[in-house]
Amino acid sequence: MPYSVSPIGFVRSCFKEKFAIPRQPQLAPAARGVLELVAPFDRPEAVVGLEQVSHVWLLFLFHQALEDKPRLKVRPPRLGGNRQLGVFATRSTHRPNGIGQSVVKLEKIEPGRLWLSGIDLLDGTPVLDIKPYVPYADSVAGAYNGIAEQAPESIPLDWSEEALAAARHHGERLGEPLVALIEQCLAQDPRPAYQQPSPERLYGVRLWDVEVRWHYPTPGRIRVLEVVRGDQCARA
Repeated sequence: MPYSVSPIGFVRSCFKEKFAIPRQPQLAPAARGVLELVAPFDRPEAVVGLEQVSHVWLLFLFHQALEDKPRLKVRPPRLGGNRQLGVFATRSTHRPNGIGQSVVKLEKIEPGRLWLSGIDLLDGTPVLDIKPYVPYADSVAGAYNGIAEQAPESIPLDWSEEALAAARHHGERLGEPLVALIEQCLAQDPRPAYQQPSPERLYGVRLWDVEVRWHYPTPGRIRVLEVVRGDQCARA
């Protein structure tokens, strides 16, 4: 029997495209956004008591990865994109019903808005439900995952002087920890694991309203080359 669900809100996120989004929540504490609730959930009574909670679970839709035909096996990026696993053994975006879940930090509550950090959600993500994180129930002693036992190892990152100065400037303009956001996201190496780019190959991503460009001058090292406003980039 089919069921239908409706979003209770939408996320306004620092991530404007899927590339470089952390593969799990909390890996980039500087990744911030706002969950804008829709009627009738934008009324104050819907969040009474939530001020006593530090973190929440968000159930959401992978709205840019919805598929008509279910996948039984997927290729997790964590395993290099070459090894297949059953879909239920992974957190792949290719879900049977397109549903994802993330635990994020609740920074502030305003009428109709929840300010969040440590997010891994694309801008415009529809949120289906909010549940408070309950430490004694949600943190399980002795739990293990042999596929992803520890967080990915960070890779070294450095900056050109111009890029770092620009990132600091735009961070102040936005009122956001932009330098930390760039470092936390890129240090996880967002490229597909099977790619071994030449030093000349440039990568780019949009965070908030700026374009960040970098390359790999040597294997396993990132250098940030440029941070510019998106509208300036379009005119260039």
